[in-house]
Amino acid sequence: MTTALVLIDIQNDYFPGGKLEVPGSPGVGHQAARLLGLFRDKKWPIIHVQHLSVRPGATFFLPDTPGVEIHESVAPLPGETIIQKYFPNSFRGTFLLEALQQAEAKRVVFAGMMTQMCVDATVRAAFDFGFSCVVAHDACAAAPVTFEGRSVKAEDVQAAFLGALGSVYAQVQSVEEMLATF
Repeated sequence: MTTALVLIDIQNDYFPGGKLEVPGSPGVGHQAARLLGLFRDKKWPIIHVQHLSVRPGATFFLPDTPGVEIHESVAPLPGETIIQKYFPNSFRGTFLLEALQQAEAKRVVFAGMMTQMCVDATVRAAFDFGFSCVVAHDACAAAPVTFEGRSVKAEDVQAAFLGALGSVYAQVQSVEEMLATF
């Protein structure tokens, strides 16, 4: 079974000093880099997804800024696929589906940020397209949210979304588990 890696929005603006720092982003970069190394060693398909914010009022991932660049921890090598997107779902308006089909991928490993937005939307869509999905829980990070006056900590957002994805849409594993079994 061909397995592909999709790294979602591991971009400078989510790291310390960026426009929207996500808690735990340095650790996510490290863990995603470990996965990336595995896929490079095995010569398995790798796809980097880069979000560009062009909607009015956007404050991060702005085109032509350092914050939009893919973080150095997972910087693409020449020949690795880079897909630019404008929506949370990495399939919407992109060639991600075609790239996975061309690679003959049946299983897709996902890592990136933010778990409650782009990772969630993309994994659910991949499942609907018939892919077997695996989410690297320690190579993803969520941000805190507020709803109706309630503040929800990032770690609680992360647990809720990974729990939901793991119930139907994906296997949720650690990078260590993947390194040992892939």
